[in-house]
Amino acid sequence: MQLARLQALLILLWLASALAMVGVYFYVSPVLAWTGGSALVLGPAMVLGLEFLALHRFGRTPRVPTASAAQLWCAWAGELWAAWLTFCWHQPFFSRRYADQLGPEHGGQRGVVLVHGYMCNRGIWNGWMKVLAQQGRPFMALNLAPVFGEIDPHAAAIEEAITRMTRATGLAPLVVGHSMGGLVLRAWLRQARAPERVHRLVSLGTPHRGTWLAQWGHTRNAQQMCIGSPWLEALEKDSPRAWHRYWVCFYSNADNIVFPACHAMLEGTDNRFVPGLAHVQMVHAPAVMAAVLALLEAPLWQSCAHPLKSTPTDSVSGL
Repeated sequence: MQLARLQALLILLWLASALAMVGVYFYVSPVLAWTGGSALVLGPAMVLGLEFLALHRFGRTPRVPTASAAQLWCAWAGELWAAWLTFCWHQPFFSRRYADQLGPEHGGQRGVVLVHGYMCNRGIWNGWMKVLAQQGRPFMALNLAPVFGEIDPHAAAIEEAITRMTRATGLAPLVVGHSMGGLVLRAWLRQARAPERVHRLVSLGTPHRGTWLAQWGHTRNAQQMCIGSPWLEALEKDSPRAWHRYWVCFYSNADNIVFPACHAMLEGTDNRFVPGLAHVQMVHAPAVMAAVLALLEAPLWQSCAHPLKSTPTDSVSGL
């Protein structure tokens, strides 16, 4: 709830600043007033543009097809909408719109545990929770705190959620993590050392091997997500390759936060290519949600038939 209040306050200050600039300067210079106000309102679009420029310059990798100019433009527009929807609506004002659905009537149904990423809260999953509630499917969406703390302590929240869901349903849950949330799941797995307690672990745009953009972050968890960070190296060293068969990793060549794109993949696991999707947009893509929820009824992936490829062929349909 702290993050929701903070984001709501920032949105109100942001809009108030834009209106104040228009009001103060309007009688001096209407052009200056509207230009300044528009710059404040359109600031996020410009920041996203810088992220996509960085992706284009520093995100190339022979393992994943480079996003075309058309894909990047479409991803920028999609991410702008997804970011407004997430950070200006769902997270600050409606993070508690859908309560966790976990009761005795859900016994025998496999549940879903949803874990958000950096600078997010459970509100990012509102679209997923709406669908799960309509299906009568048990689910839990977590709020991780503190927002800027280290990643490892969040493993306790994952442990509690998996324990509660398993007790309520009698089945190991499907656990989904977006962005940093996937690293939280890996931190839990390193502590619990019991992958059989989950049906699947799914990551959406998770910097499993770090991301170029994290070098500009000054918080502790951002530093842990830097490429080649000691924390990531220790995590990889302490994670047996046999655990990878429980993972399904979604990655995109238009991810404006996690790049190079191959860093969102795990060696020897079920890596699924979602071309042309940006970072937050990936959560809001119906085809991605459908592909993840289809795993609820799928048997555990047993082989290593999908190692990292230079040309991905296992892309998600419907995109």
